Amino acid sequence: MNKTVNILFALLAVTHVATAADAPRRDAVVRAVEKVMPAVVNIRTETVMEIRDPFAEVFRDFWNPYHTQPRRDVRQSLGSGVIIDPEGYLLTNDHVVRRATRIQVRLSDGRELEAERVAYNQRADLALLKLKAKSGTQFKTVTFARDDDLLLGETVLALGNPFGLGGSVSRGILSSKARRAPEANAALDVANWLQTDAAINPGNSGGPLVNLDGELIGINVAIHRQGQGLGFSIPIKRVNEALGEFFTPEYLRGLWLGARVRVDGDRLRLAAVEPGSPAATAGLSTGDTVLEVNGKAVAGFVNWAKAITAGEAGGKVKVRIRIFRGGRAHTVSIAMQPEEKVFNAQLIEQRLGLTVRPLTRTVAEQSGLSFFGGYLITAVEADGPGAIAKLENGGVIREVNGLTPPNVVAFARMMRGLKRGEAVQLGVTWEVRRGAFLQRRNGVATLKAR
Repeated sequence: MNKTVNILFALLAVTHVATAADAPRRDAVVRAVEKVMPAVVNIRTETVMEIRDPFAEVFRDFWNPYHTQPRRDVRQSLGSGVIIDPEGYLLTNDHVVRRATRIQVRLSDGRELEAERVAYNQRADLALLKLKAKSGTQFKTVTFARDDDLLLGETVLALGNPFGLGGSVSRGILSSKARRAPEANAALDVANWLQTDAAINPGNSGGPLVNLDGELIGINVAIHRQGQGLGFSIPIKRVNEALGEFFTPEYLRGLWLGARVRVDGDRLRLAAVEPGSPAATAGLSTGDTVLEVNGKAVAGFVNWAKAITAGEAGGKVKVRIRIFRGGRAHTVSIAMQPEEKVFNAQLIEQRLGLTVRPLTRTVAEQSGLSFFGGYLITAVEADGPGAIAKLENGGVIREVNGLTPPNVVAFARMMRGLKRGEAVQLGVTWEVRRGAFLQRRNGVATLKAR
């Protein structure tokens, strides 16, 4: 009996020693990795590109229908990403998935799922993907750090899943915070990013940079070719700004609210309120904490987006938002309306004295122009800003202040943001056909908004 008891005590002692030995090993780094790694994914893309053959049209004319189909080149790339919402929304670099015809995601548990790019911001080099999974499937997610919760010199971890063989981790310190704020409408570069000496390889692009609490402080984006051991990440503040753009009624349904949110720990705050917008008219202000939308509590970008865009399409959509400000909560009612009713060609005409229409392929054929996008000038108001700048019918506006607005709504939004008398630079192209010859001229016209 005593012998048996002694053996049991010996086994317990061994177990205790093993547990005690494990304790120092499971430090803050290990705990942070265990917390975040289930949300880290591998991203594999395929891009199908058609190979242009200068003799293809000749052969097609003579040998159709026996002419073979154009050859295609399939290019593959690898990257990483991190899941930010239980419903399967994940973040990665836009350059990882740009122009991809197929996106395959491998989870940390080995499952493989297709994904689609639902939103992107090339300026910030961020893309939002959605996993294609059965309804009700829930995924492990990463927790966001606060925008300003960055300590110079603190230990940080760069995580990724570069080859789909399992997660990789590198450790370093936060060497430098973003050194300057990004210029308006300019592409982000190393001066806007976080710097770390944690190793970041190309396959880790799009993966998370986290602190020792396992909170997301950045998205890995690049290594510096001219620097030894220098890695860079997009700061969580810029990530929040991009997600705030993605999850708006304007982006999702073309409804004008004029307010963007950001995640601040476990709270949702208003990051920006557009002057003169329905949100501003209702009394919302930057910094308000959002508690409820239409009587339901909201937390996180996806939850906010679903609540704010619920309702019938077309016409005005009313929404009730309960906020917390100055120590008390109160509710405001807002009537959102379709953007095209506010931001349209009439607004462009009011500010610039120009009547424009998108240069679609059909419009180009009807006007005898080449199809290259932009906005065709169809009328110039006498003595208006356009006439003073010597613009004429038939010119095509290619750029507005160095940018190419993707649609009339975006063009009109840029015009609404101008002050009276503020200069606007329009990149304009003119085409003149003389028999079989085509003459094209490019120029820049400077107008003053009225």
